[in-house]
Amino acid sequence: MPSGFRSSTPMWLRTSSCSWEMTYNTNAQVPDSAGTATAYLCGVKANEGTVGVSAATQRAQCNTTQGNEVTSILRWAKDAGKSVGIVTTTRVNHATPSAAYAHSADRDWYSDNEMPPEALSQGCKDIAYQLMYNVRDIEVIMGGGRKYMFPKNSTDVEYEMDEKSRGTRLDGLNLIDIWKNFKPRHKHSHYVWNRTELLTLDPYTVDYLLGLFEPGDMQYELNRNNVTDPSLSEMVEVAIKILSKNPKGFFLLVEGGRIDHGHHEGKAKQALHEAVEMDRAIGKAGTMTSLEDTLTVVTADHSHVFTFGGYTPRGNSIFGLAPMVSDTDKKPFTAILYGNGPGYKVVGGERENVSMVDYAHNNYQAQSAVPLRHETHGGEDVAVFAKGPMAHLLHGVHEQNYIPHVMAYAACIGANQDHCASASSAGGPSPGPLLLLLALLPLSILF
Repeated sequence: MPSGFRSSTPMWLRTSSCSWEMTYNTNAQVPDSAGTATAYLCGVKANEGTVGVSAATQRAQCNTTQGNEVTSILRWAKDAGKSVGIVTTTRVNHATPSAAYAHSADRDWYSDNEMPPEALSQGCKDIAYQLMYNVRDIEVIMGGGRKYMFPKNSTDVEYEMDEKSRGTRLDGLNLIDIWKNFKPRHKHSHYVWNRTELLTLDPYTVDYLLGLFEPGDMQYELNRNNVTDPSLSEMVEVAIKILSKNPKGFFLLVEGGRIDHGHHEGKAKQALHEAVEMDRAIGKAGTMTSLEDTLTVVTADHSHVFTFGGYTPRGNSIFGLAPMVSDTDKKPFTAILYGNGPGYKVVGGERENVSMVDYAHNNYQAQSAVPLRHETHGGEDVAVFAKGPMAHLLHGVHEQNYIPHVMAYAACIGANQDHCASASSAGGPSPGPLLLLLALLPLSILF
C-alpha cells in the first residue's frame, strides 16, 4: 500500500489470516472426528467417539449423557434468528455433522439398530432421530444416510435389490415423513434423493430442503453418478441460495468428509480428488458471499499419517514414482506414502515392487510402513484459514475449541454478546453469514 494511503474500509473487513489448532481429544493424543467436531462446533473438548457432550460423558455409556449435553454454533445461530444448514459428503448423521445437533455417547449410534439394548432402555436416542427432533427447523440438510431414516428392511428407492441399502430402524419410524410433518404448511419444504430433483428446484422459493443422495456415505467424486449424485460444490451453491434469503444471515457447515475416508482406505487418489472438489466448493462459496459481512473459516478436524516426498522433480505426477529407488531394498517407491494402513504388502518376503502394479489406478492403495486394515489419523496441529470480519482473531496457535467462540463473537451470537452494542455504534461488524468449511485434509496437503 502506498505511503500515506488510507483505505476507507475498516481493518476488520479486510482481514484474512492463518493459524494452527491443536486437535487432541480430552482422552486421546491422536483424535477421532467425533471429539474434534464437538470441539470446533460446540466450543468444548470432548472424549473420542462422543458428539455434542462434554468430557464428563464416557463413550458408549448412555447413563453419562444426561446433564452433560453441550450446544453448537448451529444452535446459537438458529436461536439468534439466522438460517442454518449442513452439507456433507458423508452420512448426515456421521461424526462431524452430528455434533451440530446431537448429543450422543457414541458416534456409531446412527439409528436405533446400532444401539445396544442397555442404551435404548436408558432412554438414549439415536443420531438420526435427534436430527429430526433436536433442532427441528434446520433449513438445509444435504448428504448421505438415507437408510437410517426408514424402517428395518424398507427397500431403498435407488438400490432396490441391495440388502445393505435397506432401512435400518427398529422403531418403525419413517423419519422423512416426520421431517415433512414438522414443517409449517405455508412453507415450501422439499425432500429430494437425486441430483436431478435437486437441480430442478428453484432455491429462491425453497424454505426447507432435505437431500439424502445415498443410503450411506456419498460416492467418491471419481465414482460419482452425475445423474443421481450432486457434487459437493453443487450442494453448496444450492444451500447458500436458500440460506441467503434470511436478512439476519446464516450459518453453514460444509464437510468434505470423504477425503478422510479415502485416506483411511489408503486410496490417496480418491482422497485428493475429494480435496479438489472441496476446493471447488470453497471457491463457489467465496463467489456467492461477501468478504465484508461473511466470516469464512476453512480447516480440518485432524490430519492423517500421509506423506509426500522422494525428491520428485517439478511436473512429476503426484501419484507417480520417486526419481530414485530405495538405497536399501533397491526397489522403486511412490511419492505418496502412508505411515500405516492397508497398503502394506510383502511379496516373496520383500516389499512389493510397485513398478509391477498400476499405481495410478483410482483405488490403488499406497504403500504403508505398518500394516493396518484402516489407516489412522495423525496427531499434529492443523491449519485454520479465515477471511472476513474478525478473521484476525484466528492467528497463532489455539485449542481447537476456540474456533466456534471466534465465529460466535464475530456474528454476535451465543452467550458472549457484551461487545456487540459498542461495536455497532463504533462502526464494527454487524451480524452476517458464517461459513465453516471442513476440508478434513492431512496437514501436508493444506499448503
